[in-house]
Amino acid sequence: MSVQFHNRYCLELPHDTQPDNYRRQVFQACYSLVDPTPVRAPTLVAYSKEVAALLGFTSEFCLSEEFSSIFAGNTQMEGMCTYASCYGGHQFGNWADQLGDGRAISLGELVYDNSSWELQLKGAGPTPYSRMGDGRAVLRSSIREFLCSEAMHHLGIPTTRALSLIQTGDAVVRDMFYDGNAKHEPGAIVCRVAPTFIRFGNFEIFYARRDAETQRKLLDFTLRHYYPECGAPSKEAYVEMFRSICHRTAKMISGWMGVGFVHGVMNTDNMSILGLTIDYGPYGWLDHYDPGWTPNTTDSYQKRYAYGSQPSIALWNLERLANALYEQIQDVSPLENALQYYVDSFEQTYRQLRSQKLGLSTFKESDLDLFSHLNKALQSEEIDMTIFYRSLAKVSKNTDPKRETADLLHPIRDAFYQYEGRSHEAMGNWVRQYLQRLQDEERSDAERTDAMNRVNPKYILRNYLAQKAIDLAEKGDFSLVQQTLAVMRNPFDEQPERESFAQKRPEWARNRPGCSTLSCSS
Repeated sequence: MSVQFHNRYCLELPHDTQPDNYRRQVFQACYSLVDPTPVRAPTLVAYSKEVAALLGFTSEFCLSEEFSSIFAGNTQMEGMCTYASCYGGHQFGNWADQLGDGRAISLGELVYDNSSWELQLKGAGPTPYSRMGDGRAVLRSSIREFLCSEAMHHLGIPTTRALSLIQTGDAVVRDMFYDGNAKHEPGAIVCRVAPTFIRFGNFEIFYARRDAETQRKLLDFTLRHYYPECGAPSKEAYVEMFRSICHRTAKMISGWMGVGFVHGVMNTDNMSILGLTIDYGPYGWLDHYDPGWTPNTTDSYQKRYAYGSQPSIALWNLERLANALYEQIQDVSPLENALQYYVDSFEQTYRQLRSQKLGLSTFKESDLDLFSHLNKALQSEEIDMTIFYRSLAKVSKNTDPKRETADLLHPIRDAFYQYEGRSHEAMGNWVRQYLQRLQDEERSDAERTDAMNRVNPKYILRNYLAQKAIDLAEKGDFSLVQQTLAVMRNPFDEQPERESFAQKRPEWARNRPGCSTLSCSS
């Protein structure tokens, strides 16, 4: 199949002059040229037809042996330029120095229909940035990344995409919880797709090394190709670009919070310069509402990256990026203003989203009290966040708020993990407050229900759903991976034949690894 690559990243930025692929520190370079390491028996597990269409790939090509060979790293298309990027990052609040693409290898930038897409294989073998790793990825984490990349896109949340999931035929040794119980697991490779995978850490590494020249080249490259509306390279343009990054980040975090997504490892090397959700590692989705929950076992004590902390952590990460860019701007005031713009953008975007989730056509300052009381009511007992919002659309504004609590809660009863034997006073009082607020709405119940169902998904990639697909896949049955992908394509639609994908977490999944907690071992 003939495709076109223009590979601007390789052609316009300085590269590592050492051609050999061995672990090392790389200086004054944005990337190292490196080839993927071939695998034994590449087999296609699933692919995204939507991403294939973005790239101009036909279904016949995607189902071919040639496709599996290319996107497992065994062969290359004409025009590809394969490389691993150099970057650093703050991990769990501490500077970690050089990190880089330790198991991700980019295949170049494909051009189709006036758009440019960087293709990247995750799990394609060692690179100069692999440190102590083997450069591979296991099937379980690859399934999670593949499915979540596409699920997030269909939810309308900015994200990198996933073209394909390919099993390698090779075993990978992993100690899932770092407890000395390492075992062989099936290996896999995901082809990730984005306009670019440049991260905050790409700029931080050059700031840490006092390499202003290489950083400026990367900054100008980013400005020229991804933020051309900010103008030609100048201090003013750099500030305007940073301001845009702040706005995009605010929009992304608002989207996460709106659907109960927890990234789990918001290190600065996992923050996209385009405000895309990137690097799906130990992520998770809230089942019952708990702002202190994190899926990452490494973060179980500190809870730095818990659900409720994500907005403030994003600001902290943006501050690190601002520090890294300061030398190019030499003025702290516009950077501080841009950081405040993030705060204001997030507050405005999230308020608007919360209003929409509650079926309110406009936001009023008094709604802040409604939001606050809802948070407390959801925390008062185990209430499934996704089912709650979806069910709330069934509440009629004509309901008498003086009715018994049990009657008021009937439309949302399925959202409770344990309903019988509890008073539900907090949620009952909130529903009464909500009913009073609905009296200000001119829309009919039907109109409000329709609007709410367009922003409150029925289907999310619940942790236990992904784990069920993984369990079958590790036995050689990939049908549930493909079914889950199909369901997540239409998260806001009623899918009567797929009701089982909308059920709240079963009891067996409450504390099971992969359903409640995960690690970075993948």
